[in-house]
Amino acid sequence: MKKNAIVIGAGAGYAGDRIEPAVDLVKQGKLDYIVFECLAERTIALAQLRKMQNPNLGFDPLLPARMERILPLCHKNKVKLITNMGAANPLAALEKTKEIAEKHQLRGLKLAVVTGDDVSEIIKKLNPEIIETGQTLSSSISAMVSANVYLGAESIVAALEAGADVVITGRVADPALFLAPMIYEFGWDTADWTLLGRGTIIGHLLECAGQITGGYYAEPGKKEVEGLGRLGFPVAQVKADGSCVITKLPSAGGAVTMSICKEQLLYEIGDPAAYITPDVTADFTHVSLVQTEQDEITIVGGAGQKRSQYLKVSIGYHQGYIGEGEISYAGQGALARAKLASEIIRERLGIVGAKYSEIRYDLMGVDSLHGGASSGRGYLPYEVRVRVAAKTATKEEATLIGDEVETLYTNGPAGGGGARKFVREIIAVVSALIPRELVKPIFFIREVDGNV
Repeated sequence: MKKNAIVIGAGAGYAGDRIEPAVDLVKQGKLDYIVFECLAERTIALAQLRKMQNPNLGFDPLLPARMERILPLCHKNKVKLITNMGAANPLAALEKTKEIAEKHQLRGLKLAVVTGDDVSEIIKKLNPEIIETGQTLSSSISAMVSANVYLGAESIVAALEAGADVVITGRVADPALFLAPMIYEFGWDTADWTLLGRGTIIGHLLECAGQITGGYYAEPGKKEVEGLGRLGFPVAQVKADGSCVITKLPSAGGAVTMSICKEQLLYEIGDPAAYITPDVTADFTHVSLVQTEQDEITIVGGAGQKRSQYLKVSIGYHQGYIGEGEISYAGQGALARAKLASEIIRERLGIVGAKYSEIRYDLMGVDSLHGGASSGRGYLPYEVRVRVAAKTATKEEATLIGDEVETLYTNGPAGGGGARKFVREIIAVVSALIPRELVKPIFFIREVDGNV
């Protein structure tokens, strides 16, 4: 029997997000669903690296801790959970979640996993054009790490129809995680572009969690938001016609206002009349927002057009290393000493024959964000931190950068402290399009009592 309304909570807006707001929502929010959106383009490429190093890894590192806290509560309160924390290894994520569910004796809980987003072999054979460069994959990338296509809501819906209580995916378009329960619970036709467009808009509003309750919006003296230390995550009370109310728990910090919701509505939007997702091309141009109560915004309207015949693929590849070194100077003459430190490092890297393709020298607190545009403000800071970072071909070359910065401790200028050095691999990300028919997502279900 189809429902007339459901309640969806946002449990996370990025990979490292807090868990307490999600716990509060499951306990107090009277939810039907909670969604943990935890993937980004670079996040999944890094997850692929972890999987290459250990085939039992590659899912979100916080998945075990989150599931420990949230899974028993979801089971107790009959809240279904949808998440892309499977990242590069949804099957391993399923096994870890099943292990946690068995530990808590959550018998009968049905866990589903959606796979099919890893299209590495398809991409290699297809050799598509890279959107950012116009060149083919083979001519522009020599060391591909990952290729994950953005899946839509279809397989999540199928898993829910099969009785899943928990659905774990890899790379799925962010709004699709929220759209799927709407399609399932309301019985929406997957060719009803208007309803799918409205559901996608709701998903877009929720996908960054604390941003729509005031987190990213807050600015002291201009846009005040109270209680950011206990910021609550949003709840959407969604109706079958694709309208909804965005709100939060009354006890939680933050706010839900017209201006906050408008900022999130336009967040990361190119053409508001044609927001392309795997499920629909959503049209944001006729959405209406009304403040109906304190911390309650009613969202109505929105539309959509037929979905694209192509799906976007996020391709991660190895692009060398970054070597960094940092050291601080404070007190009288701090800026002059920091500038001298940068000059010394510049000379030293030449003396030792350091090899790099790019390098930058930052005076953090002076010019590290806006460069020359912010360096002529006419004041002398009390403290400055020097940062030198270079892009290199090898790890050994990258190590040299931080080593030279560290030598400033005893080789001048005076008063340097807090030196740190880092080396990290660069995983760059580009995009391509592939025909939809080449992608074959599937799902599996396992019960906690061991039945498949």
